[in-house]
Amino acid sequence: MTTRICLVRHGETAWNQERRLQGHTDVPLNSNGLAQAEATARRLAAHDFDAIYSSDLSRARQTAEAAARRLGVEPVLLTSLRERHFGDFQGLTYDQARARHPDAYRLFEQRDLAYDFGGGESLSAFARRICTAVTELAERHPNGQILLVAHGGVLDSVHRMVRDLPLQPPRDFLIPNAALNWIAHEGGRWRMLSWAEQDHLDHARDELPNA
Repeated sequence: MTTRICLVRHGETAWNQERRLQGHTDVPLNSNGLAQAEATARRLAAHDFDAIYSSDLSRARQTAEAAARRLGVEPVLLTSLRERHFGDFQGLTYDQARARHPDAYRLFEQRDLAYDFGGGESLSAFARRICTAVTELAERHPNGQILLVAHGGVLDSVHRMVRDLPLQPPRDFLIPNAALNWIAHEGGRWRMLSWAEQDHLDHARDELPNA
């Protein structure tokens, strides 16, 4: 039994433009992000989905709702699909975080597995949360097809899980806003189908570190 999953990073926000760490801060889509969400929804209308799951944060929810209007499927909002909690770094640009917390930023750049931003979420805990949630959703829909709308960090963790890559090395794949990313789950194993499809978009930003 094969479950196909389409993963979508939310559309662009003003904080994406500013290279500002959003984390659990509830930032809505900007005008370009809303246009991206509609373009992605039009592309997804060619597919059938058994369910739509989304992070409950506004930027993901708005992106999911655009698809839901085309697909006629009500999105289910899940806190388990939220972005990583960046603790003391939330609301800062990457440059501000580096200047104000140089030692901590070094750990962040090194993708230290245990560092939690002073009350935020460690990389290992975040990846465990995401991989558990996505696997449970796949198992909930055997032989089905589902849409998951979430965040850059979520897609990073899922991509590494599917390719069986460690968490610490720098990223060697793109995570553009509003692109389509297809994976499959079968017999307890993951398979990559397609990644970073963005020909339906005029421009998609990937401002995340380790690009």
